[in-house]
Amino acid sequence: MNLTQARTKIISTLLLAGSVMATPLLASESGETGTDTLYLQQCAACHGPDRLGGMGPALLPENLGRLKKAEAEKVIREGRPATQMAGYKDILNDQQIAALTDFIYQPPSHELKWGEAEIRNSQEVSHAAGSLPDEPAFEADMMNLFLVVEIGDHHVTLLDGDKMEPIHRFPSRFALHGGPKYSPDGRYVYFGSRDGWITKYDIYNLKVVAEVRAGINMRNIAVSADGNYVLAANYLPHSMVLFDAANLEMLDFIPVENDAGESSRVSAVYTAPPRSSFIAALKDIPEAWEITVENQKAKLRRMTTDTLLDDFFFDPGYQHLIGAARDGKHGVVIDLDTGKTTAELPLPGMPHLGSGITWEYEGRRVMATPHFRAGAISIIDMDTWEVIKTLETEGPGFFMRSHENSRYAWADVFFGPNADKVHIIDKQTLEIVKTLQPEPGKVAAHVEFDRHGEKLLLSIWDDDGAIIVYDADTLEEEKRIPMNKPSGKYNVWNKINYEEGTSH
Repeated sequence: MNLTQARTKIISTLLLAGSVMATPLLASESGETGTDTLYLQQCAACHGPDRLGGMGPALLPENLGRLKKAEAEKVIREGRPATQMAGYKDILNDQQIAALTDFIYQPPSHELKWGEAEIRNSQEVSHAAGSLPDEPAFEADMMNLFLVVEIGDHHVTLLDGDKMEPIHRFPSRFALHGGPKYSPDGRYVYFGSRDGWITKYDIYNLKVVAEVRAGINMRNIAVSADGNYVLAANYLPHSMVLFDAANLEMLDFIPVENDAGESSRVSAVYTAPPRSSFIAALKDIPEAWEITVENQKAKLRRMTTDTLLDDFFFDPGYQHLIGAARDGKHGVVIDLDTGKTTAELPLPGMPHLGSGITWEYEGRRVMATPHFRAGAISIIDMDTWEVIKTLETEGPGFFMRSHENSRYAWADVFFGPNADKVHIIDKQTLEIVKTLQPEPGKVAAHVEFDRHGEKLLLSIWDDDGAIIVYDADTLEEEKRIPMNKPSGKYNVWNKINYEEGTSH
């Protein structure tokens, strides 16, 4: 089934369910209609009668966590540019719009189910593996490409990292989350959306080749080191799902629960290349799992942890998992061979370990992490697991980035009143040597270096935003590329080679 046929099938199914009407009713025609019926009349054709999503995103509290109610009400009233979401201000009155907004932020009364049958039925293959040309449709250094996620209008821009010019721009699923993951050769990229959709995109041919929906609310995805498998980690339902990377065919459905039958959301899942495995931490059960694939099925190894883990990071050899405890006050170090906790880390305020980076400092390996709840960056000796320095910053941060060939690490202060600033840290003195304010009043966030460590990109996180190109040595701005609320930027070489200055 190709994408057009699949989407036609989805719409037809939704229109039949709950007697959904294809043509919106005017407010005067709907009379005293209850909000649930109003939803079926006006919203279900795109968002599903059960609010699980269809052509449009899922409308559930878990999926709308990053969208404030006032912003959601504005979208219902005015629509969303560059999408199929039209405004309802001429169809619904203010009271009805407010009621619909309240409705979608309330948990549904019915049980939400997304299991093996639903996953298999959602698979959409538009170009079977091997059916598209093996040569790129454009000229560029394929290892120095960037993908820039523009969350303002849910698009992705493919950027030439040599010329620092856009090559192509294409629509994405709503609310991409967790960072795209590349195939080992860099040809394919896999996107995961908060709504649970996984999209496989062929960079050579600039085409979506397959999609599947792994869950209702998905945390992130990981691609195996050999490129054969994709593993999805879900918040809702409490599950992980294993796919064949070729066409996103489901291979295994893994309920996430402990021996007592208690279930859990998954904090995140990452691939561990030297171990030929995936590592996942559970959000509601004190366990971490190592997942290997045997005969196209998931084999689990459970490791009991001393605390619930919210996010985590690895040392370069993938010998240790460094996890952030959910209490927001400390971290733990787990030896992945023994499964035992070997050290505790004093950390001041919910570290964002998924954004941690490492480098060589005075002959030893150190790691650094920003914090969600404290204006600080912790620098940790990875031999002794001691915090050797805590840098005070102008606010809690979200992202850190560097490159093996760069003297500097960059850190934003994403949360708080100084979010328009970014700190530059000298990795050999462990001092903040410069603070930039690229666009006063607009959030500056998420740096990514090119493959050589010579240039870097910084996002101005605004609808009227831009990508700023800097010289990584002189720290001087070189150019600005206008974009619609650009967030993450992901360089092919850095990602597939696990460059020490970027997240994985």
